[in-house]
Amino acid sequence: MSVPFEVISADEHDRLQELYGPLTAAVRKLVDASIRTSVDDETVRAAVASIEAVTASLDRRQHDGPRTLRHEITGRPVAWADPAIGWRNAIAPPLQIQHTETGRCWTEFTLGAAYEGPPNRVHGGICALVLDHLLGEAASEGLTIPRFTGTLTLKYLRGTPLGPLRAEAWVDRTEGFKAFARGRILDAEGVTVEAEGIFVMPAWAREAG
Repeated sequence: MSVPFEVISADEHDRLQELYGPLTAAVRKLVDASIRTSVDDETVRAAVASIEAVTASLDRRQHDGPRTLRHEITGRPVAWADPAIGWRNAIAPPLQIQHTETGRCWTEFTLGAAYEGPPNRVHGGICALVLDHLLGEAASEGLTIPRFTGTLTLKYLRGTPLGPLRAEAWVDRTEGFKAFARGRILDAEGVTVEAEGIFVMPAWAREAG
């Protein structure tokens, strides 16, 4: 995928992923615990002090460089901060996307309290986030061709429960610079949300081609 991002070496990518992956996982657990905790007041105040101290230690050295890079071997974007798949973003579920030889892609993931909208149900915007990303993966052929969301239409068939879920996406057809993709989210009972979208190659990629 020819994208205007700085290149990161395979070794450096693996080093940073191994270093920051556990940090992200720990923060994700902290978010969940802070939502669901019912400890006493003193424990909460002590936790606040500890969290602020850790935050201050991490904040001592920050960078303003790009948060999206390009892997030197695969050519795929490395989006550390992406809210769907970002390895360094505790907001991300995260999604680990699998691709089939037929061009379909899928992911199995679990959403907990941090993603709740209605009681015990996933917020509709989170469902849109998941499907937007997954359809984009399919439309861009695994992020090897730059195609970005033009339109995205969702049909919510019923509430999506918190817990284990699966999402799938595939391309119906392509027309010129556009790919038409479809997808869905499923729980143990079947489909909860359906989506279809049009993904468009940006002007800079057309000119480069």
